[in-house]
Amino acid sequence: MRKSAGIGLLVGLGLLIGLVAVFIVSRSDAPDAFELSADDTADPSGETETEGNWIIGDGSQAGYRVVEDFAGGLQDFEAVGRGSDIEGFLTVEGTTIVSATFEVAIDTITSDDDLRDSKFAGDIMNAAEFPTAKFVLTQPIELGDTPTPDTPVATTATGDLTLRGVTNEAPVTIDAQLTGGRIEIVGSIDVLFSDYGIANPSIERIISVRDEGKVEFQLFLEKE
Repeated sequence: MRKSAGIGLLVGLGLLIGLVAVFIVSRSDAPDAFELSADDTADPSGETETEGNWIIGDGSQAGYRVVEDFAGGLQDFEAVGRGSDIEGFLTVEGTTIVSATFEVAIDTITSDDDLRDSKFAGDIMNAAEFPTAKFVLTQPIELGDTPTPDTPVATTATGDLTLRGVTNEAPVTIDAQLTGGRIEIVGSIDVLFSDYGIANPSIERIISVRDEGKVEFQLFLEKE
């Protein structure tokens, strides 16, 4: 009887090791957090007029970053999903961003794992009922100076973030520059899942997802 139990234990341990190995091999390195682009061709002495309305242009991305712990913390990975189906605008008066709204389609956000993507758009974010995530600036952002490739601006902003139909005030850290005739903004927002009614997406005894994550974005805006 003890021999059978020992064999069963060894088999179970072997299966666990195999599962760990498959999990690790199947996970690729997460992309780094967004940073302002390096544009060596930009002319700092060129047009820097920013006043007016700007709309989302090509190359813009937004998504999430969370940490997945496997087998009780034996191994952890950053899971990152990004999408480029984004609409929005911002309005600049002088050196102040007076209004801004950005919206991303949830079901276009993808990662390196199809199963994760299906769960994200389904049970987690319920894209069928809540198809977009949205950020609306609620307080003007005073940049102080016109951002350029030589003098990017780092600041914080406050707005309303809506996820899964729930809206909360959210501080956001941003870096901005004017390059190639476009405004580029990168930033992130810390998110606690429970604040937005998002159930923790952990898989019992296999993958434990931490209770918080980040919304990340890189936006390129063109003069309207």
